[in-house]
Amino acid sequence: MDFAHLIADPAAWVALATLIVMEVVLGIDNLLFISVLTNKLPEAQRPAARRIGLTLALVFRLALLASIAWIVSLSEPVLSLLGKSFSWRDLILLAGGFFLVWKATTEIRAKVDPDPEAPWMTGRAAERGMMAAIGQIVLLDLVFSVDSILTAVGMTQHIEIMVVAVVVAVLLMLLAAAPLAAFVEAHPTVTMLALGFLLMIGTVLMAEGFGFHVPKGYVYTAMAFSAAIEALNILRRRRRGTAVDG
Repeated sequence: MDFAHLIADPAAWVALATLIVMEVVLGIDNLLFISVLTNKLPEAQRPAARRIGLTLALVFRLALLASIAWIVSLSEPVLSLLGKSFSWRDLILLAGGFFLVWKATTEIRAKVDPDPEAPWMTGRAAERGMMAAIGQIVLLDLVFSVDSILTAVGMTQHIEIMVVAVVVAVLLMLLAAAPLAAFVEAHPTVTMLALGFLLMIGTVLMAEGFGFHVPKGYVYTAMAFSAAIEALNILRRRRRGTAVDG
């Protein structure tokens, strides 16, 4: 089907809208991770770290889409251990899940038991911290991209639709990254909630890697419910503060 016929096909527009929604929902995980990482950098470096990280993530996503036949082949078993077969996709999800669990656990420990003598990053240390944050953003985005691309293949066979959906989703993430990071930093309890989400997402990725399918609807429903409760807590604290000031 050529591009003109694709534009005129209502099914193509439905597939595009569905893929954009899916990419945006999956992008919530990335945005939480980006918020946690970049908020540890000096304030002047945070916008650049978000832009560079997400731009590189977009470039690598498009590169993965260009090699979609190879991505599909990642679902084929390559390793058998204790009577269970693992594909490259499984191994990628296991590695990404383990990294998320480790990172979230480390950050939670730092929040609960902070080191008062830890110096603020300056000079070369700040530059290294920024490069490390960008690298982690890109690597984790690649983990999520492999899973989302394999899902997208089952929804449409048109690479053009996948490319447009990915570009739109990343542009929306670029717009939302700074406000979300500022909101997370302004509310310490939201930071802990975000780390809890990352811990749960990492656990789900590891479960998927071991072949235990966890419906994404359950995960995001739990996240939405927890976020709604936290929003009520924030509203309650603000109203109590206003009442005291008055």
